[in-house]
Amino acid sequence: MSETIPMKIIARMHSSFPSKFGIPRQSGLVEELKSTIVFEPEYRNADALRGIEGFSHLWLIWSFSKAVREDWSPTVRPPRLGGNTRMGVFATRSPFRPNAIGLSSVKLDGVELHPTLGPVIHVSGADLLDGTPIFDIKPYLPYTDSHPEALGGFTAGYQGYKLEVDFPPALLEQVPEGDREGLTGVLAQDPRPSYQDDPERVYGMAFGTVDVKFTVKDGLLTVVGVERKSK
Repeated sequence: MSETIPMKIIARMHSSFPSKFGIPRQSGLVEELKSTIVFEPEYRNADALRGIEGFSHLWLIWSFSKAVREDWSPTVRPPRLGGNTRMGVFATRSPFRPNAIGLSSVKLDGVELHPTLGPVIHVSGADLLDGTPIFDIKPYLPYTDSHPEALGGFTAGYQGYKLEVDFPPALLEQVPEGDREGLTGVLAQDPRPSYQDDPERVYGMAFGTVDVKFTVKDGLLTVVGVERKSK
């Protein structure tokens, strides 16, 4: 039997993604996305963050809480390869791993000392589901964490991919102003599963306080509906 080591949840992510659909496939792809990290009561100690403001980016170590499985597979199908080609799980960032642990680099926007929640970390560019358990936070160190000469394996040919987004002003006005740039950035990344390309299909995505409906055809994503969620 494999040895197990207990992990403590130190904080939880608060983001605009109540479900997995639409979450960027990697951190940093949508810099406009704003999120907050709220510590569990036991760890709400401002001293634990002393000096953190001197760093521009952080590493988050967290749990794929909606992808935990009892078993595992040595191969997975990365979306970057169209979802049809299998690669070794340890050569990918798939959530379906022996230990459902994620790693994300995010931009540190600041630390707020909340009267009841204690120190709250504000970040940009996160790719985490709302409520995601966080195991640890570490500073990103440019002198050792950045490797410009690094090889990208099967992702090497990827130079960035964005759809053109047609977001009618009347629909955009239904989105809270602070969420508009983030939502538009998420849509530009093409939230659809890589194996779906039906120009007639209307897709739906929950984001913050709204549900968004859209279609995609010939590289153009068109928003066709925005509904405010009922409280």
